[in-house]
Amino acid sequence: MATTEAEATVEIQSGDPNEAGYRPFQLGEFKFRRDDYFVYIEWPTGSHVMSADAFLKALQRDVAWDFFYGIVNFDGVIGTVNHYGTVDLFAGRYNDGYRKAELDHLENMPTPAIRETFKAMLDDWTNETFDPFASPDETGSAFGPKNGDNRKAITRHRVAAARMVGVKGDEQIRSDDSGFPVNRHFSDVPQDEPEIRAEAGFEDELASFNLFAYLSRSDVTWNPSVVSVCKDSLFCPTTEEYILPIIHGNDRVEWFLQLSDEIYWDVEDRDSGQIRSKVVMKPGDVAAMPADIRHQGYAPKRSMLLVWENAAGDLPELISSGKLPTYPVEL
Repeated sequence: MATTEAEATVEIQSGDPNEAGYRPFQLGEFKFRRDDYFVYIEWPTGSHVMSADAFLKALQRDVAWDFFYGIVNFDGVIGTVNHYGTVDLFAGRYNDGYRKAELDHLENMPTPAIRETFKAMLDDWTNETFDPFASPDETGSAFGPKNGDNRKAITRHRVAAARMVGVKGDEQIRSDDSGFPVNRHFSDVPQDEPEIRAEAGFEDELASFNLFAYLSRSDVTWNPSVVSVCKDSLFCPTTEEYILPIIHGNDRVEWFLQLSDEIYWDVEDRDSGQIRSKVVMKPGDVAAMPADIRHQGYAPKRSMLLVWENAAGDLPELISSGKLPTYPVEL
């Protein structure tokens, strides 16, 4: 993503490398450090430990998604809330146990400040052997002392079509031009593209592409791409394998359409973490994730999922004020 002049002037608070070679970082009263295996987070009322690979996978998506819609929970304790101009960094705020024990902590900060610090942390803590966007079989190891970097992996360009992949004038590459091989789990996916027979004079007004072929060449997991845009309506397909590295807390309704294989979803109350439901999605299944839940998925085999997002900027306020319901339809 591009760095604006304002973002380039953000002062990043970091210290000298420790004996493992990693620098510590600080955001407000939050302190972050890592060693060979773990990331340690401290704040005025408590502390927390995460496995380095789990932390980096979550951090990668928070950075790449520019904090996404709503809440990005790194786990049941640490995470961020996007206010689309500022971001909350929290510990225990969406965890009943931490709140009741008064161990939770939250700080709101300008988006450029947390964005640039998180990018610097991701860059310093990701070794050349680790790709936090890939599946476990493809990712390498996050562990051990500092060993180079993997800037090519952590600065991948997220696909975000302006109209639709394949449309003339849209900058996004088609699946057969990506240069990526077909993933080992999608070897049976046909790679032929649709044939368009347009009337004379309409050749530039019609476009199509093979979405399954496009997804079969994805080199990342749990990273929605925007392949079509119609006003605020976004089609965001993705390939999923192993575990969604974050627990996503919604601030709007999300629609899921399972295109292939299976995903198991844990659905919890967004604010407390209490279990709301267990969902198993098979090919052709459609599910709506309400605006007051958080969810985490488990995919035993690489699968294809289409996520339909409403990107309207006024939705969070309309829902939180009660002017719109948290659910999509009245049954």
